[in-house]
Amino acid sequence: MSRVRRTLAATATLAVACATLTGCFEESSPHDAVRDFLVGWQTEDYELAADRTDGDQAAVRKALSDTKLELDAASFRFRITSLDVSGEESKADFHAEVDLGENNPLWEYDSVLPLHLVDGRWKVRWSPSVLHPQLKEGQRFAVETNPNGRQPVLDRTGESLQSDTYLYVAGVVPSAVGDRAEEVVKELSAVTGYAQDRLLSRIRSSPPDRFVPLVTFGRSRYQSMKAKLDGISGIETQSQKQPVDPDDPKQIVGRVSALTPETEQKLGGPQRAGDSVGQSGLQRAYQDYLTGSTETKVITLDLKTGKQVAELKQWPGRKNVSVKTTIDSQVQAAAEQAVNDTQISALVAVDRSTGEIRAVSTRGLHQEKDALAGRFPAGTAFSVVAADALLKAGVKTNQRLACPAERTVGGARFVTGQAAAQSATFQQNFAKGCVTALASLARRVDAGQLAKSAKAFGIGQSWRLPLKSFSGTLPELSGDADKARAIAGQTVEVSPLSMALVAAAVASGTWHPPVLVTEPASPDPSAEVAQVQQPDPVPLDPQVRTALTAMMRAGAAGTPAQAGTGKVYGVRATAGTQDKPMTWFVGWQGDLAVAVLARNYDAAAVAGGFFGALHAR
Repeated sequence: MSRVRRTLAATATLAVACATLTGCFEESSPHDAVRDFLVGWQTEDYELAADRTDGDQAAVRKALSDTKLELDAASFRFRITSLDVSGEESKADFHAEVDLGENNPLWEYDSVLPLHLVDGRWKVRWSPSVLHPQLKEGQRFAVETNPNGRQPVLDRTGESLQSDTYLYVAGVVPSAVGDRAEEVVKELSAVTGYAQDRLLSRIRSSPPDRFVPLVTFGRSRYQSMKAKLDGISGIETQSQKQPVDPDDPKQIVGRVSALTPETEQKLGGPQRAGDSVGQSGLQRAYQDYLTGSTETKVITLDLKTGKQVAELKQWPGRKNVSVKTTIDSQVQAAAEQAVNDTQISALVAVDRSTGEIRAVSTRGLHQEKDALAGRFPAGTAFSVVAADALLKAGVKTNQRLACPAERTVGGARFVTGQAAAQSATFQQNFAKGCVTALASLARRVDAGQLAKSAKAFGIGQSWRLPLKSFSGTLPELSGDADKARAIAGQTVEVSPLSMALVAAAVASGTWHPPVLVTEPASPDPSAEVAQVQQPDPVPLDPQVRTALTAMMRAGAAGTPAQAGTGKVYGVRATAGTQDKPMTWFVGWQGDLAVAVLARNYDAAAVAGGFFGALHAR
């Protein structure tokens, strides 16, 4: 909850508190003194509070006002727990709740108000211990904070997926600026846009001899602001090395920026000056895990020496942790090399046995929005899924099918660029992606069988990643034309990720939902994409899988995907329109399944480059 909202909540509670205090006490007792003092303190009516003490009025008002500043408190709330009267002496026990603001912890403690009669009127016997039992003369409160440095995003071996870079933190040492604090923060506020009162309260609530971070800058912004910052007497700038410069896959890892007035207000969380904020990718989805929360202490200081006297309360803060991904840096490097010569392409590689994502690489496309969450026509790459339904429906891999240049099925027209053939088998037509031959099989399978196979391969399933993703869609199928269009992949939308999982299912014999992050178990609750219950793995029919494996071995043979690096299985496919033609390669080699989508380039050549790069490492 933001500081403003918490203050408003405290004010709303106050009305109830005042009514309770007023209604319960009699005027001819110490109750009215207790009531007026605590209500005055709570509402910042320090004149009312001071009037019910026996101390110097100005000194009491200042002590109460300083307490709020020294704690940088958003609000105070009090509850009386008991009241004892013995002759002209009285004692009231009360419970205090101090909202330390900025989503810092709620400090609760119990204290005592000693009272006595002064000229027939009950008054609080004033001393600093009225504010807290451990506060003595010549002492003040302070809040000490120690933010934890940002943790890295890691690959599957525990290596960082970021390089260190520097952030620049401007701040002050309170004892060095002394009475000039207001002047200093006024100048800093004018330069940076941070609220002047927030900057000042941070200074006043901090130990005097500690550097107080006030504003954080990235490298470029710091360079542009350096002259102005250097012109503010009392401002010091410290550089902090943090693991925030993303390595590949950069858009999956995500960008990090320094905290700004806008992001600080928007987040309303444990962030303070000196922190960094995830702007995209996993850095954004796991922001609170990576930054953790600030260790906070309420302490008392000696006014003369500035040294700590006592620690009144400590909150260690939530521990920040690294985010461990399934990315394999070696596989990622091979993927980057494979797409390097293309203009528009996406490659996703997954572990065939687990669905763990090993690499995501793009050129001219976005790794998250396109490779994981893009909606692209499947084209004849969907024939892998359609073949599962057709084989279960009794179609044999050696069945002969003509591959004419044109064919009409149920009123839907299909055209292929393949040379006409009269005696090719189902497997051969699958291997070369003859859309007219494949579409002709629509009459051999019903819509329910196609939908069931699509679901078994994860198409349209409700799996989720901590980043945006798309599992695919298969439309409602009402006749032969609809079935033929689906078999040809014309009405099916998929992402490169969903097709990589299709290849992995055939390779391993079981479809698995994708995995990108292994630790922590789920992203921040506030992340745009919340983790959901993943669907269970789905085993393929063993006989169908055997047939599909042979078909995909034939599909990769003679294509650039083979690249002389051992056995490659897959299907080379076309999709898109005449204006925007695309090619797919969906297949596997060894433990890695891959889907490549390319425009104006042979996706099979990208896959071959990928497998070749892996063998060269």
